[in-house]
Amino acid sequence: MPHPEIELSAATFPAEGADALVIAIPDLTGDGPGPAGLADLLPALDAIGFTGARNAFARVYAPGFSDTPLAVVGLGRRPDADAVRDAVGTAIRSFTGFDTIAVSVAAEVEDGWRAAAEGAALGGYAFAGYKSDSQDKKDKRRRASRVVVHAPEGADDAALAVVRAGAEAVALVKDLVSTPAEWQSPAQLADTAVETTQGLPIDVTVWDESGLAEAGFGGILGVGKGSDRPPRLVRLDYAPAGAERHIALVGKGITFDTGGLSLKPAASMVGMQEDMTGAAEVLAVVRAAAQLELPVRVTAWMCIADNMPSGRATRPGDVLVMADGTTVEVTNTDAEGRLVLADGLIAASRENPDVIVDVATLTGAMIVALGTRHTGVMGHGDAVDAFLRSADRTGELAWALPLPEHIAEELDSRVADMRNANVGNRAGGALFAGLFLQRFVGRTGEGDDAPRIPWVHLDIAGSSMSTGSAFGFTDKGPTGATVRALIDFVAAGGEVR
Repeated sequence: MPHPEIELSAATFPAEGADALVIAIPDLTGDGPGPAGLADLLPALDAIGFTGARNAFARVYAPGFSDTPLAVVGLGRRPDADAVRDAVGTAIRSFTGFDTIAVSVAAEVEDGWRAAAEGAALGGYAFAGYKSDSQDKKDKRRRASRVVVHAPEGADDAALAVVRAGAEAVALVKDLVSTPAEWQSPAQLADTAVETTQGLPIDVTVWDESGLAEAGFGGILGVGKGSDRPPRLVRLDYAPAGAERHIALVGKGITFDTGGLSLKPAASMVGMQEDMTGAAEVLAVVRAAAQLELPVRVTAWMCIADNMPSGRATRPGDVLVMADGTTVEVTNTDAEGRLVLADGLIAASRENPDVIVDVATLTGAMIVALGTRHTGVMGHGDAVDAFLRSADRTGELAWALPLPEHIAEELDSRVADMRNANVGNRAGGALFAGLFLQRFVGRTGEGDDAPRIPWVHLDIAGSSMSTGSAFGFTDKGPTGATVRALIDFVAAGGEVR
């Protein structure tokens, strides 16, 4: 999990010991005197036409200010924590070849130092990868291993711990999502869950294919039966003494998605090792909760399978029996994520948590609806509001979508209790998937009229991967979207705060 170590310093900036400097600067196009303390730097910025536009990055030669290599990055006209996080992330991602970088924010932003630390930690991540470049090329693109953030006296160490835990969680997700499927089978991903939680107060249980069959997890087994690499279900339980709230997290873990017998086109199959992002995220979040010693019980369920075509694979028209006995006609084997999540939601509901959140790269329809940066959010009342507030606090982009009752009618099957896809109908595909999952969320009491357990569905099909150019603290590739929001959501006990 290669991300820089973050330190705080209350010493006058720039202090000794850094190999390079970064200053985040607000808009300079107004009539005022400019940021305090930077009078010797402003002529150099004027000479290169740097105006402080948001995320504008430039290296500057300013010997009158400092002999240390220097870069500036813009905060724009209305600097806030989100602007600082993005700007510093841009700078640390772009300013390569230095071991230690010192960062200062030249604007009055509440908790600006924390946002700067977070941006540095996130922007400094780099996947080790499999490139066979020369050492010279590696040195030139090497990101800082240590970032010293200028902060006021008495900056909150607890807040910095949250920054570090969040950065490590995002880095873990990015590492796992970037690993080729050849080296990440369902069994290997389950082993990773065991290995990465060692030394933490987390109990881990793994169901192999025999255990899944005994427990009746027909959704996970049905998706995984076409592969030579059998499926797994992993339960991770962090249960601190005295916890008054219990949050369950359910993650889709398709380690490679061919579409099964409903085979994807070749171009759509590229990158389908990324379909296990949801499982990686719930693993990362429960680890962070344990590291931070949050006073909330968190149980994570990783629903893991390969979706492959073979003579054993589930066919369109087959009927699977979910863990609660619900029968599902499989009309599209490429709508497999909702089948494994159904079993996970049933298992999570049996423990009667206060709230359930599922996370999944679920539908291409979500990308059509919200593009590639917003996460689609569905679910029940206050739980949705609580997640949206966590997303806002952490600068994550998320948008609430409805679960229309008239679309629920389309779940009906002629031969089974439900069908998993409305083949041929492109309207509201992401909503159909959300309504399918809702059927498997347990109830808070006996009887069909009891309300369902508060539930949030996060469709990260678009937001989990940046397929274009890098932006802010985010590289091209996996983003770790919703990880930091989920950590905040857990810290709040899944309640509106």
